[in-house]
Amino acid sequence: MQLKTLAAFVLAGIGSFVGAYAAADWVESRSAQVVRSQLIDERHDWAEVTTEGLQVILGGTAPDEAKRFAAVTAVGRVVDPDRIVDQMDVTPREAIEAPRFSVEMLRNASGISIIGLVPASFGTESISSTIEAIASGGEVTNLVEAADYPVPDGWSSAVGFAISALEALPRSKISVDASTVEVTAITDSPQEKRRIEADLARNAPEGLRLALNISAPRPVITPFTLRLTLDQDGAKFDACSAENEASKFRIIRAATEIGLSGKADCAIGLGVPSPNWAEAVEIAIDGLSRLGGGSLTFSDADITLIAKDTTPQSIFDRVVGELDANLPEVFSLHAVLPEKVEVDGEPEVVEFVATHSPEGLVQLRGRLTDDAIEEIVGSFARAQFGSDNVYLATRDDPDLPGNWPVRVLAALEALGTLEHGSAIVQEDYVEVRGVTGRKDASDEVSRLLADKLGDSEDFRLAIRYDELLDPTLNIPTPEECVERINTILTANKIVFEPSSAEISVDADRVIDQIADVVRLCDRVKMEIGGHTDSQGREIMNLNLSQARADAVLGALLARRVLTRNLTAKGYGEEIPIADNGTEEGREANRRIEFKLLSDARTAAVTDEEGPVVETPGETAEDAETGDQSEQN
Repeated sequence: MQLKTLAAFVLAGIGSFVGAYAAADWVESRSAQVVRSQLIDERHDWAEVTTEGLQVILGGTAPDEAKRFAAVTAVGRVVDPDRIVDQMDVTPREAIEAPRFSVEMLRNASGISIIGLVPASFGTESISSTIEAIASGGEVTNLVEAADYPVPDGWSSAVGFAISALEALPRSKISVDASTVEVTAITDSPQEKRRIEADLARNAPEGLRLALNISAPRPVITPFTLRLTLDQDGAKFDACSAENEASKFRIIRAATEIGLSGKADCAIGLGVPSPNWAEAVEIAIDGLSRLGGGSLTFSDADITLIAKDTTPQSIFDRVVGELDANLPEVFSLHAVLPEKVEVDGEPEVVEFVATHSPEGLVQLRGRLTDDAIEEIVGSFARAQFGSDNVYLATRDDPDLPGNWPVRVLAALEALGTLEHGSAIVQEDYVEVRGVTGRKDASDEVSRLLADKLGDSEDFRLAIRYDELLDPTLNIPTPEECVERINTILTANKIVFEPSSAEISVDADRVIDQIADVVRLCDRVKMEIGGHTDSQGREIMNLNLSQARADAVLGALLARRVLTRNLTAKGYGEEIPIADNGTEEGREANRRIEFKLLSDARTAAVTDEEGPVVETPGETAEDAETGDQSEQN
């Protein structure tokens, strides 16, 4: 009996265990099924589900932390949260991309405002202190913030350049990032605009993209001047002013019809004395043509017409009468028919001559009224050209015309606007010749002489513009040309095949860089010097160096570079720059060098038709001999 009872208890225990195990298995399976269904419904199909007893174990890799939390929350809605075991991973976060660092600076009369985002390590204090110094006590609004990211390449140089531009432009908006600087500004004049643009382009860091939008108001032209001469060679403008493009077109068209050739331009500006300016100029140009030649000068509403001394009196009277009747109101005509003077022999020429040499020396020769006038003229010249540059050698002549000092001072003032040249004052006319780097210099000299000399005064101009002297074009000086080329050669030599004049393929890039500089400097006379080490026979080295210099010249010519001012010369082993006893020294001695043969700026002012400018105590022949000795 006891045995049956024990067996019954054992069977009951086994049944209970089996039932409990089956029930637990069913609960686990059911829980997993419910949890999977819930995760799929809420789009968490990336999650993995396993069960262990009553525990629900979540695995898999969540796209981000938010998705992991959402999956746990979803499962917690169908099972007891205490049963959830979170073993999910989260996809590692990618590094956050650095923001675009940029600064915008605005400057006007009320102060400076800056706004933007800069790297924390760069610091806002460095910008703030510099901006406050530029503002000079004006109001500074600083809205610059910082972010802790690495400083981008080029950032520091770009910001430094932008701040220097802000300092130069009192009315400007400048935007800067690591690769670009955008400048929007207003300048006081077209000349200032060109100068600023050239300075910014010249000083911009290498690799920086510079976008310029600089405007300038139309200049006020005073007096409003136009001067046209007509002779056997055709018509030529010494000065031309117009109030707008339409007026400019009408004036140039009228001048072209009487013989103006080549490119002509008129300065457009404010200050026109009459809305009928173009009409008056057209009528006057037609009158000049009917006279057969002479000069026509407008100074505001005053018109001076000087005919040739060969013009018949009847034609002069008829043309001047019709011209005076046809001119619009306001304009006043003063016409002059010079007397034709016939003399026996060579008459004595009474004149004053000022020459301004390329070296800056100024000679004043000829006649002045008395010692007091000589002192005034000398003081004016020293103030204009420098105390140490003026050489005065004049003599007194009390019989000179009463307006002689005024004409001399006007001529000196005109000469001071040119790089170099000459001014001649005679009894019946004033002549100014020379070279300038300003396109509007002829206009300025015409306005000055028309204003200072007054009506009926005849003056002649021969002013030539030379782009080499124009500071706004950023053309390098002759010295800078040679320096740039030799800097390229210092960084990367022109390599030749051993014992050969054949340029290595690896040197093509160097030749390309040199060609770019030579194109800018096509008027600069330079020598391409070939040099070797001391190994081998001297005559062979000399021939090899000449062949290599010729090869460089040929390579530049092949790149369509003008080579008329380039000379190739071989020096062999004659001029070493290092010790030929070492391999390093011999390598340094095997080289190509460029050398300046003459100053193109001096050559630019030696006009074949122009005057010869001499320095005190030196003849033109002496100067030429000296230049040649220096070249060798």
